[in-house]
Amino acid sequence: MTLITSSLVYDVIGLSLAAVVVFITYFKWKFNYWNKIGLPTLNPTIPFGDTRGLLLGETSFGEQFEKIYNTFKAKGVKHGGVYMGPRPFYIPVDPEIVKCIMQKDFSHFVNHGNYLDEKNDPLSAHLFSLEDTKWRNMRVKLTPTFTSGKMKMMFQTFADCTVGLNDIMDDSATNHLPVDIKDILGRFITDIIGSVAFGLECNSLKNPNAQFRKYGKLVFDRSSWDLFKELNGFTFPRSLLKLIKFKVTKPEVEKFFMKAVKDTVDYREKNHIYKKDFMHLLLQLKNRGTVKDDGKITDEHGTTDEKALTMNELSAQAFVFFLAGFETSSTTMTFALYELATNPSVQDKLRNEITEVLAKHNDKVTYDGMMEMTYMENVLNEQRILSQVKRNTSTSKTPCIVPNTNILIEKGVHVAISALGLHNDPEYYPNPKVFDPDRFSQENKNSRPAFTWLPFGEGPRCASMKKCFNRVQMAVYRPRKSRYDEPYIQATERSGRFSENIWAWISLDSPGVMLHVEDRLNSDVYVRVEDVMLPSVSRIFPNFNFIFQQDNYSVHTAHRVAEWFRNNNINVLDWPSRSPDLNPIENMWGLLVCNLQQRRQVLGSSSGCWVSILEWTSLAQSLQTSVTVLEDKVKGK
Repeated sequence: MTLITSSLVYDVIGLSLAAVVVFITYFKWKFNYWNKIGLPTLNPTIPFGDTRGLLLGETSFGEQFEKIYNTFKAKGVKHGGVYMGPRPFYIPVDPEIVKCIMQKDFSHFVNHGNYLDEKNDPLSAHLFSLEDTKWRNMRVKLTPTFTSGKMKMMFQTFADCTVGLNDIMDDSATNHLPVDIKDILGRFITDIIGSVAFGLECNSLKNPNAQFRKYGKLVFDRSSWDLFKELNGFTFPRSLLKLIKFKVTKPEVEKFFMKAVKDTVDYREKNHIYKKDFMHLLLQLKNRGTVKDDGKITDEHGTTDEKALTMNELSAQAFVFFLAGFETSSTTMTFALYELATNPSVQDKLRNEITEVLAKHNDKVTYDGMMEMTYMENVLNEQRILSQVKRNTSTSKTPCIVPNTNILIEKGVHVAISALGLHNDPEYYPNPKVFDPDRFSQENKNSRPAFTWLPFGEGPRCASMKKCFNRVQMAVYRPRKSRYDEPYIQATERSGRFSENIWAWISLDSPGVMLHVEDRLNSDVYVRVEDVMLPSVSRIFPNFNFIFQQDNYSVHTAHRVAEWFRNNNINVLDWPSRSPDLNPIENMWGLLVCNLQQRRQVLGSSSGCWVSILEWTSLAQSLQTSVTVLEDKVKGK
């Protein structure tokens, strides 16, 4: 049988040559993409593009893109274009361009571009991989779980896990036995994450072969086949991958973690178990639709319906908590301990800080005390420059022109920001291979350009997760014979006069809700308040199409607060001084004061005052009139 010629051999040779020609022509056409746009590029080779080492498994993502970053940096260009196989990648070098991508033009680069399939690979549909509206909705739901208040709530759970670690290290020191610190810290982190995210007592420190530790390691054990699958997720069209039911999660890993979550959820719901951990907050979202500051996991009717999270979504969010902290945390602490061992002066300085902070807190390890250990944070930040192999990728959702250029990043083009390249750039970190925690002093941080320090990414996509994982990665120092007693903050009893700290929002469509703020208001507390209130605002404005107004109180205009508004893409209207008609906020408080004065007989206590203030909803019509006046005035009516 022949197709073209009279010889089957010639047919095969001819078709093979034609296929090779088509293959080469296709790659040459693809490799001309950046040249047509006018962007500096490298010398791609068929079929690897500019990532031969990565595609052959000889180097990691982070190392490959650091090398590319350094090549463009040496050429003196602000950005460039490369290819992973035939796929084009835009590489920003200038921090100002990085800032535009991650913050100013974030709406164009919302998605990471990771493969996910909620139906066939449920654990892949976590916060890091979700896209567009699904990501925004999930972020709004999870934001209250990553506030400083919630981290403080879970701190004791973290601290309890250090008891076993302390015993192992004491035994090693007493008997002069060497230890594999990376393995021990990995088991330590396994116990923390298992306890906080899954509500399980893993006992990995006592039993190195514990099931949770076994499957945790399996997640990060990547064979050549696993690497090939991961790259396919970047390369092939998602429609094709979903058609063949492609999965990035290993079947045995999915089975174990899905069962672990389901068993925990079923047990807690059946027995009404309350624990101060991440799983409790996820259960509140699932059953109550929001996070509450109480120990209940069901609504007032005791039902366990899937309101804000489905069972698969809950499992995926617990799983990403595990992914983000499992390997990175143990590696972070391992490198930190190595650097402390080889830099005695740094070790002494850190020890002195720990001793001083503990003395201020009655020799107890508390959340507030940990937050005061600024030099410890500097040590951890500095070693990440040396050890963290990282890149940030996103995909252009809509066409975007690079600021101050005529370069158009078209829809669907991948963007790769080399965090490792920035962290080791001598321009921003002189002598980057030298261990120097003082480079993260406040003065030195202020002297560096923004967006040259990206250990957790930056912008709205990373703001919430960053808070949580930064706390998880902090090695908890526990002196011998110390205890972890609660409460960390004891209520102050006062007599005589009292005051209430409240926060609320209003709009033309709704009077919003009111929040009772018990802490003294500062920028940290205000950001926590905004985090808690954000979900209620998003229910009225799901697309965040509103302009926010607040007064000029110094806490409201603090740098950290302004950064929070930018990270959440919230437009803030300037406060109009001496213009009552444009200040519905003042009108609101005026109405509340009048109501409280009429109820003076019940204002003999703080609780009585709060009950009266709850008449908030009855003021809806008057408040909406104030907002209408504001709208008319702004429009010049």
